[in-house]
Amino acid sequence: MQAVENIQKVLSELDPCKLKVLALSSVGVGGLLCYLAWRRQPKKIPFGDGWWRVGEKPFAEDRTIRPFVVETSEDVIQDLYERIDRMRYTDSLEDARFHYGFNSTHLKKVASYWRHEFDWGKQVKVLNKYPHFKTNIEGLDVHFIHVKPVQRAGQKVLPLMLVHGWPGSFFEFYKIIPMLTKTDGDFVFEVICPSIPGYGYSEASQVQGFTAIAAARIFHKLMDRLEFTDYYIQGGDWGAFITTIMALIKPECVRGLHLNMVNARAGGVKAVISLLLGRYFPFLVGFTREDVCRMYPFMQKNVYELLRESGYMHIQATKPDTAGCGLNDSPVGLAAYILEKFSSWTDFKNRNLEDGGLERKYSLDDLLTNIMIYWTTGSIIPSMRFYKENMGYDFQKIMTNTTKVSVPTGFAAFPHELMHCPWVWASSRFRDLRSFTYMPRGGHFAAFEEPKLLAQDVQQFVKKVESRRSK
Repeated sequence: MQAVENIQKVLSELDPCKLKVLALSSVGVGGLLCYLAWRRQPKKIPFGDGWWRVGEKPFAEDRTIRPFVVETSEDVIQDLYERIDRMRYTDSLEDARFHYGFNSTHLKKVASYWRHEFDWGKQVKVLNKYPHFKTNIEGLDVHFIHVKPVQRAGQKVLPLMLVHGWPGSFFEFYKIIPMLTKTDGDFVFEVICPSIPGYGYSEASQVQGFTAIAAARIFHKLMDRLEFTDYYIQGGDWGAFITTIMALIKPECVRGLHLNMVNARAGGVKAVISLLLGRYFPFLVGFTREDVCRMYPFMQKNVYELLRESGYMHIQATKPDTAGCGLNDSPVGLAAYILEKFSSWTDFKNRNLEDGGLERKYSLDDLLTNIMIYWTTGSIIPSMRFYKENMGYDFQKIMTNTTKVSVPTGFAAFPHELMHCPWVWASSRFRDLRSFTYMPRGGHFAAFEEPKLLAQDVQQFVKKVESRRSK
């Protein structure tokens, strides 16, 4: 048995292409071991290159990193006020609450606050409290904030990239950043938060085909331009997809991957069996009691609820420009479209409330600041196009369970995430799952809603990774 294990160890260190050749050309136990070792090799995605402007790519690349300041002209603000004043409302149905979408009675209150009380100038100062930069990568001006830590004597500084999703922005991380850049432990983080191209202050692609794969490659290039050779990455929503792809295309650069949303499940017959048995015999399929509480009744929580919440996705994955025209023209329409997600994706039970429970976890100032980032940059349409670009074959293929992730991974499972992924499914895709935490509260927008909980989980995950690296 020891001899077989030694052979497997040697084979695991061979180049995957050589393993495949050996597997196809060998017979008996040796050929079988070669084949199994080849199958276990993580599939590395080609790094590639891109150019996202109309016209030819120039011979020389501008690698300049330029300081950037958030600012808005008075003309833009006056135009915003005029559009809010001209909004036409439709009365809500009796007792509709948030079951039909954003309740228009409450929407009037939000719009009134936005028009008469919200201080964008004050919020711009909040946005500018961290250093902003832009740099051109693959033809696009990529925006990011770069926050250096308050380092104590003997502390190790670890670079960490935080990646947002839709309909969020880099602003989601503003409360968690100080919890990561000033710590009492053995390490502290140097934080980089980019805006996905097409979102906020990052320039949008001028040509078709800009996917999460392209975003992942651009973010690796950004870290290289900042002279980081290995780093931690964290994400939820699109950020989870992008950071996972970063781990697939350049695993040698990823020190560790932390997610608060995971796309992984058992495949085929195994999935059906686990779902059928899991509710009554969870131990047989690797489920915990907490998994059962979060996943069942399965049809209600994983089919009906998702159908109720995924209408936006079908629109954005097919005809984003059509719906986007209205949102880009009406600030109140934009607010309703985005804030409804911050209501229901934080907790589905918020649909039962007249105000959607928005201010239970967030302030109106913070929510409207995120809206203003979309409004003042006119980025709602390119952010919606990201769905259409990513629904092609290549993206679906790369994100299936066949693409195994080999880097150290941590997962924070928040109870009100849109779908729950049990440890047994996550570990089938993420081969080095160092940490899996059932979070006590929180939903889809983890960093925005529960920054302290997320910061603590990132820190405990990194501590596990670093302790093993030091041995």
